[in-house]
Amino acid sequence: MNPTSSAWRNRVYLKIWLASLVSGTTVAAHDTAATWMMNLMSPSGLFISLMASVASLPFFLFTLPAGALADAFNARIILRLANLWLAGCAGTLAVLGWTGILNPILLLIGVFVLGVGFAINAPALASLVPQIVTDEELPSALTLSGVQLNISGILGPAVAGIFLARIGPPFVFGLSAAGFLLVFTTIPSLPKASMGLSQTLANFARSISNAVYYVGQTENVRNILFQNAIFSSFVVVVPALMPVVLLKDLRLDGSSLGLVFASMGLGSVVGAIFVIPRLRSSFATEHLMMIAQITLAGIYLLMAMVHHCLYCLVPMALAGASWTLAASELWVAAQRAMPNSARGRISALMMVLSQGAMTLGAIVWGLSAEIAGTRFTLLAAAFLFCVTAGLLMPRFRIPKVLPSKSPSLATEMFSR
Repeated sequence: MNPTSSAWRNRVYLKIWLASLVSGTTVAAHDTAATWMMNLMSPSGLFISLMASVASLPFFLFTLPAGALADAFNARIILRLANLWLAGCAGTLAVLGWTGILNPILLLIGVFVLGVGFAINAPALASLVPQIVTDEELPSALTLSGVQLNISGILGPAVAGIFLARIGPPFVFGLSAAGFLLVFTTIPSLPKASMGLSQTLANFARSISNAVYYVGQTENVRNILFQNAIFSSFVVVVPALMPVVLLKDLRLDGSSLGLVFASMGLGSVVGAIFVIPRLRSSFATEHLMMIAQITLAGIYLLMAMVHHCLYCLVPMALAGASWTLAASELWVAAQRAMPNSARGRISALMMVLSQGAMTLGAIVWGLSAEIAGTRFTLLAAAFLFCVTAGLLMPRFRIPKVLPSKSPSLATEMFSR
C-alpha cells in the first residue's frame, strides 16, 4: 500500500475520515456560497477580505481553552457538542437567507460563530488522531486529513456552483447543517481519561501556563510554532485576496468561482498523493518549507498579472499543493515533538498562534488591497514572502532530536 494511504488500514481512523469527507464537502460548499453571497450584498472587496479574519479570530480566542478541555474530557463528548453547535449556526444562516433578513454584518457574525464551533472541535480532533493511529501511521493520517480537506475542496465548490445557480446560497447553508449532523451521529466512542470538571477548573490556568512554559523551554516545539505563525501570516493572502481578485477584478459568476476553488483542492490532492511522498524522501523539513514558500510567492506574482479565469486554474492548483506541503510538514513535526500528556494544549497553542497570525494578516492584506489595490498588494506579499523565507525562517531551524523522545521536562511539568 502507498505510504500516504497506510492509515486507511486503521478502521477507526477510516470511519472518522469518511464522515469528515462528507461534512467537509458541505463545509467547502458553504464557504463558497458565503463568499458569493457577500459579493452580492457588498460592493466593497474589503468585506470579502474580512471574512478570512472573522473566520480565524475564534481560533485565536477559544482554541487554547478548548485544548485544555480536550486534555481533560472525553473527546467524543466535545466533538458531538461542537458539531451540534455548528449545525445550529449553519441552519440559522439558512433560515436568515430564506427569509431575506441576511445582510453583510449578519453574515460576518455567522462566520464568526461557526468559527467558534470549529475552534472547539479542532483540538479535540487533533488530540484524537495520534491516539488511534500508530507512530508509523501518523504521517499518513495527517497527510490524509489534509487530503480529505482538499477532496472536499474539490467537491464542495462544484456542489455550491450547481446549487448557487439553481436554488441559492441558503440551500447550501442547509446542506452544511446536515453535514454536521452526520458527523455527530458517526463519532465513535474512544477511550480517554477524564479529569472531571472540578479538577479541570482548578488546574485550568496552571495547565495552560505549563504548556506555554514548556514550549518556551523546548527549542524544537518553539521553532515549529514560530515558523507556523510566520507562514500563516503570508498564506492567508490566498483566502483573503484571491476571492477579491476573482469576484471584483475578474467578475466571475458562481460556477466559475466554484471551478477555480475546485482547482485549488485538486492541486492539494494530487500534491499530497504523488508529490509530497517523493519530496519527503529527498528533502528535510526546512527545505520543503522553503520550496512551498517560494512557490506561493511566485503564485502571488502570477495572480497579480492574470486577466482571465482560465489563467487562474494552474496557479490556484499550485497554491493548494504548496499550502498542503508546508502545513503537513509543520504539523507532523509538531505532533511528533509533543508529549502525550499535553498534546491537546500544545496543539491548541499552535492553532492559536497560527490563527492569530492569519487574523492579523488578513486584516493587513485586506486594508492594503482596499487602499493600494489588490494587484499591488499581491506583488508586495510575493516580495515580502521571499525575503522572509530567505532571511528569517532559516534562523529558526527544527532540531533533529525530538523532545518527546527525551520527555524529562514534559514528565516533570504535566504529571503534576
